[in-house]
Amino acid sequence: MLLLFSGLLFSVTLSAQVIDSTTVEVDTLGMEAKLSYGENAISNTKAIDRFFEKLYVLETAKTGKVRVVHIGDSHIQADLFTGVIRKKLQDTFGNGGLGFSFPHNLAKTNGSHYIRYSSNESWNNHRLTKEKNGSPIGLSGISLTTRAKDFALEINVKDNAYQFNTLKIVTPENTPMFDVATSSKTIVLESKVPKKIVHKIKNGEAISIIADKYNISVAELKRANGLKSDKIRAGKTLKIPTNEMQKRSLKRSEFIPLSLNEEAQAHSFYSETLMDKIYLIPNKKATAFALNGLVFERNEPGITYSAIGVNGAKASDYNKYPLFFEQVAALEADLIIVSLGTNETFDKMPVQDYMNVLNAFIATIKTKNPNAEVLVLSTPPSLLYRRSLNRFADEYARAINTQATTVNHAAYDLFAIMGGMYGVNRNYRQGLMSGDKVHYSKAGYEKQGALFSEALLNAYENFKVNKKN
Repeated sequence: MLLLFSGLLFSVTLSAQVIDSTTVEVDTLGMEAKLSYGENAISNTKAIDRFFEKLYVLETAKTGKVRVVHIGDSHIQADLFTGVIRKKLQDTFGNGGLGFSFPHNLAKTNGSHYIRYSSNESWNNHRLTKEKNGSPIGLSGISLTTRAKDFALEINVKDNAYQFNTLKIVTPENTPMFDVATSSKTIVLESKVPKKIVHKIKNGEAISIIADKYNISVAELKRANGLKSDKIRAGKTLKIPTNEMQKRSLKRSEFIPLSLNEEAQAHSFYSETLMDKIYLIPNKKATAFALNGLVFERNEPGITYSAIGVNGAKASDYNKYPLFFEQVAALEADLIIVSLGTNETFDKMPVQDYMNVLNAFIATIKTKNPNAEVLVLSTPPSLLYRRSLNRFADEYARAINTQATTVNHAAYDLFAIMGGMYGVNRNYRQGLMSGDKVHYSKAGYEKQGALFSEALLNAYENFKVNKKN
């Protein structure tokens, strides 16, 4: 058996070398005997003790907010994985609000479903995954800009659980580019215009009879209707020229801007009552407009859980934009969760190179957010190009776990917990993965969210036990 098994690996390795000298192509369906699942637990939880302490105060005193920010790639952008975590934490500790949101649909991409955005103008967009072109890419990882000065961006909350009292608007250098409005007033403009008279021709009517009826000449009637002869047809209509005037009313809606408060990283609007609709309109002093993100909070103690993801993003993409790191501070995070690595595996980035860019990302996050603690997730299992074992993901996961203590972050091995290198096909057959063998289905992301929530809450319970001891 051992010789036959070795021979299988050898023959597969030879065939794979023609395709890719760095990746072993394996029939993972036949290798599931090696499949194993890691323990559903967070390691090095001491690195997030301050976060747990704030959770404890929230739970026991029922006051304040605890804010979590989850940053990543396409696994995060749709907010399926993170949406489950948000709901579980808010069910447990209270709903402090949605947190970060962005008009992804106006940037022509997918996003969270909790809020609907619409605008009367089209907006330009640029993503951090593309070559830099001077676009002001910040908190959202996607720039959204316009020079139109008569736009209205309508914001409608679709889920009543995320009605809000506070709205924060994040812009480049905190420039006041937007005003907000909750309603509009109708202005009626009246004027006089020539009266319009239309005559429908009846059977037997001649053009001369119609002209006499309206006290005009046949020549005037023909000129008004472009007629070259006196022939007319029943059922048709004629415009009747007249010097009479009539009143016309023109209605126009005008938004009433409301005052905003300037904060260190954002401009904010506060309402005593919960809101589910608001408009962003141009600040009259601005000449160009760029939106980096919005933050929604409720006037209640609890958790806010902000999900920030960009399809195709790598740690090195975020590292290119200092504005992103500066604006994360607007979210006042207590815990920052990092979910990156999948796209680097497709670049076949050596593990040490990946850890270097990841650690540069973590270091900048900590510098700009000194009160926040960090938890790093390994990438979930995937195949390279649907055919090859993703050994890079395996190596990244091991390196993240190994460095957790020295770099001082907590770690969650999502790669192992979802089945590791040999778990992809089983996940796919169970309906947890999409056909590309990289992304997960809605059910798959929801399972990941449920598992992570369980691990985080278990770690918190252990914290409370140790606290009492």
